[in-house]
Amino acid sequence: MLNKPQLTFSQILNMNFGFFGIQYSFGLQQSNMSPIYKYLGADEVSLPYLWLAGPMTGLIVQPIIGAMSDKTESKYGRRTPYFLIGAVLCSISLFFMPFSSALWMAASLLWILDAANNITMEPYRAFVSDKLPENQHSIGFLTQSAFTGLGQTLSYLTPSLLVVIGMNADWVNGRNIPYITITAFIIGAFFSIISILWTVWTTKEIPLTEEERARIAQMPKGWAATFQEIGEAFRDMPLTMKQLALVKLFQWYAMFCYWQYIVLSISTTFYGTTSETSQGFRDAGLINGQVGGFYNFVAFVAAFAMVPFTLRFGPKIMHSFALTCAGIGMICIPLITEQWLLFVPMVGIGICWASMMGNPYVMLAGCIPPERNGVYMGIFNMFIVIPMMIQIFTLPMYYQSLLGGNPENVIRLAGCLLLCAAVAVLFVKIQKNSDIKMPMGGGGH
Repeated sequence: MLNKPQLTFSQILNMNFGFFGIQYSFGLQQSNMSPIYKYLGADEVSLPYLWLAGPMTGLIVQPIIGAMSDKTESKYGRRTPYFLIGAVLCSISLFFMPFSSALWMAASLLWILDAANNITMEPYRAFVSDKLPENQHSIGFLTQSAFTGLGQTLSYLTPSLLVVIGMNADWVNGRNIPYITITAFIIGAFFSIISILWTVWTTKEIPLTEEERARIAQMPKGWAATFQEIGEAFRDMPLTMKQLALVKLFQWYAMFCYWQYIVLSISTTFYGTTSETSQGFRDAGLINGQVGGFYNFVAFVAAFAMVPFTLRFGPKIMHSFALTCAGIGMICIPLITEQWLLFVPMVGIGICWASMMGNPYVMLAGCIPPERNGVYMGIFNMFIVIPMMIQIFTLPMYYQSLLGGNPENVIRLAGCLLLCAAVAVLFVKIQKNSDIKMPMGGGGH
């Protein structure tokens, strides 16, 4: 087995800096896509359908790209080509998104944007597993989580910061999209490509050994082989990964509910309206940017602060604690009528967001074989996107009948689901590679 060198903290920061741009992009989606869709004429019930791009592209793209990157051999490395292609496509999509002239155009660009992010994401996570020895997985993935918090903090706060420096919050284009939103997306396009280029420039992949090159050369090539590899990985899936699927069902269904309806919930609670032409709706978007920026800043700090606690108590206990904090916080949000009090539940949501971006991957990384890092990271992402797809197709079915057509009740539902995830994670059995007997043969393994 390859003896990987211990990396310094600055090297780990450089390696993960590309996640800043990726997550700035995701933050722009989370905080702005529902308002953009509303500006372009979407109704509340159909909002989940318009978010289909993310989970659908993740379901299709990530396991395929992950499996392909495991078999890639180039002068730029196994994972790096995927970073660069994804970052370029992401920047182009971000730039044009706020200039959408119709609902179909915004939805189409979101498909391209999410496909680009997915091309980048799982090879990037596999890159961290490739590069770090097992005893640095916690710091590696939680640092990645910290850059998630930092990138999304700035993306959420960018519209408010633009107002502070003099832009008019009520200055809109002919489709009612605020110019502060347009400017935020242009900034995101710049960050997306620059941060990935920084990581590529400062952090080189570990060269493949002759044994690894020989193994890759013996692997069957082509689409059929890729799908076979994915199927074999499903068959050989470690128990830890299977048990985490239920946890992720609850937590990602909840987070999609939150991102889609938090602006509408705040607008309902504070201004009694969800009309996209009202000043109250625009103000609710700014409030969401501020509290969302705060919870992502909490995530940035918590990701580093969580490292010693994760090492002491384990990622399972820490993740359960974090999910509980967020669940209680979301249940309380619709009860709050003072703007400053919204920052209190955001502390719990921020701790949870840091944990979601780090601790499940800490649990996963130690139980998957290194030669399958890419495909398993891609499959693990399916446990994120499948709950999102379930949410998209089920929530509109009971939004009116069970939730009373009230976006505040969607946020309450999200809180209850996070508490369910907190219980489910306690039943996960964490395995190590040494505990797992992998079958011989198949796909070159």
